[in-house]
Order: sequence, then structure tokens, then C-alpha cells
Amino acid sequence: MNNPYRGHRFPADIISYCVWLYYTFPLSFRDIEKMMLYRGITVTYEAIRSWCHKFAQSYANQIRKQRPKPGDKWHLDEVVIKIKGEQFYLWRAVDQHGVVLDILMQRCRNKAAAKKFFRKLLKPAGFAPRVIITDKLKSYGAAKKDILRNVEHRQHKGLNNRAENSHRQTRVRERRMGRFKSVGQAQRFLSAFEPIRGHFHPHQHKQTASEYRKTMRQRMESWRSLTETYVIA
Repeated sequence: MNNPYRGHRFPADIISYCVWLYYTFPLSFRDIEKMMLYRGITVTYEAIRSWCHKFAQSYANQIRKQRPKPGDKWHLDEVVIKIKGEQFYLWRAVDQHGVVLDILMQRCRNKAAAKKFFRKLLKPAGFAPRVIITDKLKSYGAAKKDILRNVEHRQHKGLNNRAENSHRQTRVRERRMGRFKSVGQAQRFLSAFEPIRGHFHPHQHKQTASEYRKTMRQRMESWRSLTETYVIA
């Protein structure tokens, strides 16, 4: 079996720990460099950046594979993101449990863009939802007629708060990073960010303290399993 950590000067547990910090909390690479130095580990922020670029998407893909089947009610929304003065749209889908199904950066929010996003959602899910909930953007309805013909479509601004609220953490990270530098960088970061962050934020307000601690222990264990590491003491 190929060892993905082969050739790296630092062991796997340090690499995965830095990736975990960056994608779970609103920290910069330099913040993590300082945190590691406090623990007596000297690693540059450039090395941490390279680890995130190399390993984060692989970790995120494995988290997606372990997730239960998504719900049958999908909330869809799009938000404007400016990159170097140019306007783009971040499309996002969330199920009724608050799990982010996928995201997609696009230049437009027309019918073609909506169809592309629908196809991106349907392929990994393997099934069509029972209901989609969107705002009143006409592109959703036009695309639905071609791809999700038999799916119920509810269009109402107030019904789509779940998807809109899901954009908040993206905005936090966008500000922390001093805005995204390119569409590719935004897509790469958010494709890994959503599964990893979501894995470690299991709706604490819906659980008792003991339930939450049990859930977090399980998710930490699954993280150690998929990264083949142990926790730094």
C-alpha cells in the first residue's frame, strides 16, 4: 500500500493535526505555525500550506464516503463572492439535517449554471431528492424542468434559511484569508473545508453535553482512522 506521507520530514500525526486545525478553526497558516512552536515543534507556515494543499481534499473525500445517506429535502442557495473585483457565485446545497452536500463556484447564475450544479449534486448522491427548496431565482425552476422534473419545488425566501445560514462560515474564512485569490483556490479550499469543518461541528445545540462529547469522541476516532494517525498529547 502506498504511504501518502512518505518523503515528508514530519510524521503523519503532525501533518494531519495541522490540516485539522486549519480547516476546523478560523486560523491562518502563521497562527498554526505559532501554535506548533508553543508545543516545541518548529515548522514553517509554508510547509503547513503545502500539507493542506496535498492532504485536505483526500481527507474530505474520505469523510464524505463515511457520511450516512443524505436527506431527501435539499435546500439550495447561491451567494456572491468577489475575487479581484470580479463577481462570482458560490452555489451551495444543504439537506434538512444541515449537512452540506456540495458547493460549486461559477461565473453565472443562469439556467446552464443551475443545471451544472444539479448534475454535480446528483452524481455522488445516487438519487433525486423528494423536495428542493430555493429562493425565487428563476434559473432553478428552468433547470428543474430538464433534470428534476418529478421533484417538488418550493420557492420562498423564508423557507431557505438553512442554506443561507450555511454561508456564514464561508464568509468568516473569506475575511480571515483576506478574500479568495482565484476561483480555483476558492473551489479547492471550500471543497475540503465544508466536509472537514462539518465533521467536527455536529450541531452541539441539539445535543446534551454527554451526547456531544460522545459524538466528538467518535468523530475524533474516525479522523484518526482515515488519516492513519494518533492525537498529539
